[in-house]
Amino acid sequence: MSRIRRSVCAVLTVGLASWLLGWGAGIAAGAPATKQPTRDGSHDFDFNFGVWNTHIRRLAHPLSGSKEYIELNGTVSVRKVWGGRAQLEEIETDGPNGHWQGMTLFLYNPASRQWSQTFVNSASGQFAQGTIGSFKNGRGELYSQDTYDGRSILVRGLWSDITPNAHRYEEDYSDDGGKSWEAVFLADLTRKASGVPSEAAAPGAQRDGSHDFDFDIGSWKTHSRRLLHPLSGANDWVDMDGATVVSKVWGGKANLAEFQADGAAGPVELMALRIYDPKAHQWSINFATPNVGTLGVPGVGEVRDGRMQFLDQESINGRAVLVRFEIWSINPTTAQSEQAFSDDGGKTWEVNWINQYTRIG
Repeated sequence: MSRIRRSVCAVLTVGLASWLLGWGAGIAAGAPATKQPTRDGSHDFDFNFGVWNTHIRRLAHPLSGSKEYIELNGTVSVRKVWGGRAQLEEIETDGPNGHWQGMTLFLYNPASRQWSQTFVNSASGQFAQGTIGSFKNGRGELYSQDTYDGRSILVRGLWSDITPNAHRYEEDYSDDGGKSWEAVFLADLTRKASGVPSEAAAPGAQRDGSHDFDFDIGSWKTHSRRLLHPLSGANDWVDMDGATVVSKVWGGKANLAEFQADGAAGPVELMALRIYDPKAHQWSINFATPNVGTLGVPGVGEVRDGRMQFLDQESINGRAVLVRFEIWSINPTTAQSEQAFSDDGGKTWEVNWINQYTRIG
C-alpha cells in the first residue's frame, strides 16, 4: 500500500539518456556497491500481489501535535509488470473529500538488493520522491529524505503483520533525525476474492490528452539504431532488433512500455511508464532499467505537430544536456520514436537513437 502524502518532486539519479550512453560505452549503470549483502530480496513483496480491501487513516496535520485523522475506504490492486522485475499498485478510495486514486511502482535493485517505492496520485500526474530499503525479519522498511511545509524531514514506509490474507502499511515522519517518528498514514489491507478498481471519469473541459497514446497500445516488432558516441562528431551507429509491448494501466490513466532488443553492442532492456497529468494536460515518461532499481529523470511533454514530445535535462559526460524524446504514429501498423541531444540550449539537436515499430497481429 502506498502513501497519500504530498511530496516534492523526485530528484532522480539515472535518466534514460545517461543510462544508454553508459551502456554503449560498456559502463555499468550505477556505482558498484562496496559491500554486497548475500540475501536475495527480489521476492519480498510477493505477498502484495492481488486485490485488497483497504481501510486508511491519514493524519490531517502531520508534525503539528494534532490527532485529527481522515478515514478512507477502497480497493488496492497489485500485479507483476516488466516480466516480474517490477510491481504496479493501483489504489481507488473514497473519503470525506471525495474519490481519490493513486499508483505506485515498486522496483528491485539486484546489485544493492533493495527495493524502491515511487508514488503518484491522479491529481498531479508526477511521481513524488521515492523511498528505498529492504526487508528484515519479515518487516519491510523503506526510507527517504523529503520536505514537508518547507522543513526537511525523514520518511519511513513500513510493511508489517504480513499474512497470506492481510497486512499493514504505515508511513511515518520524523523531524528530529529519526529519534522519534509520527505515524501519518495507516492502511490495513485484507485480501479480496475478486474485483478490480473502477476507471476514472474523463478529465474536464480543456483538451483531453489522456488518449494521446491509444495508438501505441499493443505489441510491436522493433528495429533500433543508436549512435554510440553522441555530441562527439562520430558517426558510429549500431543496430538492434527486438520487441516492444505497450499496455494500459491504472484504468487507462497511464501506460507501460516494455522494450527488449539485442545487437552487436549487446542486449538492452528497459521499461517506460507514461502518466497523464489532467491538470497540466501533459504526460510524463519515466524510464527504468533492470540493473538500477529506481526510476530515471522523467521527461515531460505533450502532442506537438502530431508527435508526442518529451523534454528533460540530464548530465552527459559531465555536461548539462537537453534531451528530447519523441514518438508518433505513421499509420495504424507502423510508428517511430527518436531521441536527440542538444548542448546549445535547444538551438540545434543531434538525433542519437531511432526506433521503428511494426505492429504484431
